[in-house]
Amino acid sequence: MIIEHVAVWTRDLEEMKNFFTEFFNGKAGEKYINSKTGFHSYFISFDGGARLEIMQIPGISIENNRDEQFYGYSHIAFSVGSRERVDDLTERLRSRNYRVTREPSQTGDGYYESCILDLNNNRIEITV
Repeated sequence: MIIEHVAVWTRDLEEMKNFFTEFFNGKAGEKYINSKTGFHSYFISFDGGARLEIMQIPGISIENNRDEQFYGYSHIAFSVGSRERVDDLTERLRSRNYRVTREPSQTGDGYYESCILDLNNNRIEITV
């Protein structure tokens, strides 16, 4: 498996994009907008293949309450290679009593993914 990307919530999407492109030589992809939810994001690619997803949506808390989204770290995404592996790993984790916070599904930005909480309640996204 590989780490597909790391994601963070931000209050100022454009400023965060500028920070990573100007100071860390990141290359920003196209801005994604979900007009129904108000979700906006960029994927920023770095030399060597690492990617960062920066995200903004109305209503994010500034408090670090693990049951809700908050500014800062959001999740680590692991690419497992196929929809079947996303489904299988999600069920395997569920059977070991890890909490599934998002069932496997196709997202508006083209990913098939699920999300679970690790032992410390950090979000782990499982994607193709």
